[in-house]
Amino acid sequence: MHTLLITLLLALLPAGYAHAEGASTMQLTSPAFAHNGDIPARHTCQGNDLSPALQWSGLPDGTQSLVLIVDDPDAPDPKAPKMTWVHWVLYNIPPTASGLAEGIAALPPGTLEGSNDWQRTGYGGPCPPIGRHRYFHKLYALDRVLPDLGRPNKAKLEQAMQGHILERAELVGTYQK
Repeated sequence: MHTLLITLLLALLPAGYAHAEGASTMQLTSPAFAHNGDIPARHTCQGNDLSPALQWSGLPDGTQSLVLIVDDPDAPDPKAPKMTWVHWVLYNIPPTASGLAEGIAALPPGTLEGSNDWQRTGYGGPCPPIGRHRYFHKLYALDRVLPDLGRPNKAKLEQAMQGHILERAELVGTYQK
């Protein structure tokens, strides 16, 4: 019975996680907006389209690289979402970095970029066609540095991350035109 219970509990762990020991201590924050708060216009298509400053802490032991994915699951209409729109994809961020500056011009050494849903690299700010959308800023701590994947889209990057995620932190901001 004990073995069956352990097997069931292990089966319930999120797929792709290398391990899940202890409580999550990794945090992702921004001085621009609070979790579930409004993203300022300067970070959107109606402003200067500047990437927001992001800060993180509490990386788990064994972190070899970080991945940042920013996406909007409410596209095109939050009342009838049909797709998740990807705004920013960064990988192989060194764990020695503690964040990204607002409107970052130079990425930390070794950081590589993937393609967003505009088919380009770099940050593309919120620009919802209708309603208030949620923008998920997801930071993953990995137990390895990923190979150069070219300009991977989110799906290709997530596939490469499988089995290497130590921990994840999330910051959600909202925006409506």
